[in-house]
Amino acid sequence: MEVGAACFERRLPRLRGRVRRAAFLALDMEFTGLHSTSPQNNEPSLFDSPVDRYLKARRSVQRFTVTQLGLAIFSNENSNKYVVHSYNFFLFPSTLGITDVEFSFSASSIQFLSHYGFDYNKFLKDGIPYMNEVQEKILSQHLSESSWKHSSALDRDVLKKAIDKVTCWIAAAEEEETMTLQDLSGFQIFEVQLVLRRALQNVWTQPLGGKKVIVKKVSPQHRQLLENSRYDCCRKELILLSARGFTNLFQTLVRAKKPLVGHNMLMDLMHLHDKFYKPLPESYEEFKRNIHNLFPVLIDTKTVTKSIWEKHLFPRASNLLEVYTTLCSSNANLSDPTRPVIALARDCSRYAEKKSPHEAGYDAFLCGSVLLHSAHLLLRTPTERSDAAEAVPSFSEYLTVLANYLNKVNFIRGGVSSINFSGEDTPCQHPPPLVVHVQGWPEVNERQLCQEFKALCRFDVRRLSKNQFILLSDKYKHVRFVLRDFKHHPRLRISVYRHWRHSPHVSCLLRVSGIVVVWSLLAFALGGAPRCSS
Repeated sequence: MEVGAACFERRLPRLRGRVRRAAFLALDMEFTGLHSTSPQNNEPSLFDSPVDRYLKARRSVQRFTVTQLGLAIFSNENSNKYVVHSYNFFLFPSTLGITDVEFSFSASSIQFLSHYGFDYNKFLKDGIPYMNEVQEKILSQHLSESSWKHSSALDRDVLKKAIDKVTCWIAAAEEEETMTLQDLSGFQIFEVQLVLRRALQNVWTQPLGGKKVIVKKVSPQHRQLLENSRYDCCRKELILLSARGFTNLFQTLVRAKKPLVGHNMLMDLMHLHDKFYKPLPESYEEFKRNIHNLFPVLIDTKTVTKSIWEKHLFPRASNLLEVYTTLCSSNANLSDPTRPVIALARDCSRYAEKKSPHEAGYDAFLCGSVLLHSAHLLLRTPTERSDAAEAVPSFSEYLTVLANYLNKVNFIRGGVSSINFSGEDTPCQHPPPLVVHVQGWPEVNERQLCQEFKALCRFDVRRLSKNQFILLSDKYKHVRFVLRDFKHHPRLRISVYRHWRHSPHVSCLLRVSGIVVVWSLLAFALGGAPRCSS
C-alpha cells in the first residue's frame, strides 16, 4: 500500500495500533544515492575497519536522503499463520520555517530506481515530511519567535501574494466578514496563517480542507478568545506534530521495541538515526549504543542466510528476491506442514499478484518472509525428534534459534564479518594479503592495478610504498589464481605479504637497528684498539 503526505495523518492511528500488535517489523529503504564519491576512495574496501566504514558511510548519509521507506508489519494471528501489512511511505524532508535541507542525487541511483518504476513525482509532490530532534528543536524555538522566515522562493511568492490580497481586502471589510485564500499546499497552509496573524491583529484564520484558508476580520477581544481556544489548528504543538510527519511513526516503532528486520541494513539504520532521531555522531561506538537503545533486537537476514546457504547447499542467490524464491521452493520447506504460512492483508494484496523488486514495501515484505523461512529451517534440524517436529513453532522459538544472529548486521567487504550492536564486532578471516612489487611502470596507481587484475578476479589495492602495493581479496581462489597466473608477469612481482619483511615500519626499524649496530661495532673497535707505548 502506498502512503503519501495527503493521507498519512489519517492513517497514522491505525498504523500505530498495528505496530503495537505486531510480532516483528521488517524495514527497507531507497535513497537518492548510496556511496558518496567525494572525497575519493569513499567506497567500501576490504581494508576498512568498522570505524573507517562508519565514517565513510556517515559522509554518504549526510549527503543523500531517503526517497521511500518500506515497512512490513508481521502479525502472528494464530498457529503458524502470519498476516502482513506492507506499506510504501514516500518521504520528503520537512520544509516548514528554517528547517530547509540540502541533499544530493546520484545519477546511478536515479537511473537504477527509474528502471524499476520508481515514481519521483510522488517523492517530490506527496512526500511525507520528517525531521530529527535537532531540527524539531530549531523549529520549536522559531515558532516562539516574532518573525517567520521562509525556506523556499516558492513559499515566499505564495505568501506575498496572499498577504497583498488580504491587506487590500481588510481595509474595506466589516467585522465578521470573511474571504478565502485558495491553491495553498502542504506547509503553506500553516505559514500563511502564522504570517497573517502576526502581521494583522484584527484577523483570524482557519483551514477549510483541501488547499484553502478562510480569513475573518475580528475585533481584538474576539481575537484573544480565539487564540486561547483549544480548537485552534495553529497551536504550536499541532504545527510540530504535522511537521514531524513520519517521525511520529518512527517514535512509535522505537517505543514498541519490536524486533526490527532488514537485509544488509547498516545504511538503513544510519539513515534512521540521522533523519528521524539525531544527526549521526562522529563516534562509531556512540552510534552503536544509540541504535541498540532505539532497537534492542535487530535481525539482518543477510547475516542469517549466509549460514543457511552453507548448511543447505542452496544455489547461489545474488539478491533478496532470489533468496526468497529459493527458500519458498526448497524441499525442506514444502514438505513441512508446520512451516510458516505468510498471507498479505487484503489492502496490501498487490504484492501477492506482482513482483516489485526494489520497491521498498515489497522488499520489506520479502525480508520478513525470508526471516521466517530461515528461522524455520534452522529450527527444523534433521536430528530433531519426530514428535517435536510436528509442533508448530512460536515466534519466540524462532527468536531463540536465531540467538547467535541477533544484533549482528552484515558488514559488506571489510575487516569484520558483522557489526555487533550489543557487543564486540566479529573479525573476518580473509585470505592472506599479497604484495605487488612493480617494475618498469612509473607513476602506477591503485586504480590501474585494479584494472590489471579485473579480468581474473577482484582485489582491493592500497599503496605500501612508491613501487609496492598490498592486494586484499575475500576469496582464497582469487589469491591462488593471481599467484599462479601472474608468476611470470614482466612488470609485476607478486608474493604473499609478510609483515616482518614488507611492512615499511618494520623495514625502517631494521634499518635503524642496523645503523645502530654498525656504529656500536665501530665504536667498540676504535675504542678497544691498543695504544702505542712511549
